[in-house]
Amino acid sequence: MNLEIQRFKAEFFKALSHPLRIRILELLAEGDKSVNEIQNLVGSEGSAVSQQLTVLRTKNIVTGTKDGNRVIYSLRDSMIIELLDVARQIFNNHLVDAITMLDKINED
Repeated sequence: MNLEIQRFKAEFFKALSHPLRIRILELLAEGDKSVNEIQNLVGSEGSAVSQQLTVLRTKNIVTGTKDGNRVIYSLRDSMIIELLDVARQIFNNHLVDAITMLDKINED
């Protein structure tokens, strides 16, 4: 059972391992959006956004719902928002550590 969970986590984090996918998730954390809305907000080509949405959809991180001739994307699990917040906090902690180290170097 532990191995299955570890594999799931590894695959899950692989799916998050692209900056554009993270940006898409951050946008979807603000609310559901169509592909066109996402493209406009990230300023990226449609094919790039569609590729990344396919990866996120395949890994069950986002869902797509047909609305006429467009697809509206949303987060499958709202805990993704918390995960992104925790990642930001970890990033900030690393920055604080780096700044502290630089201050110590400059004192010497």
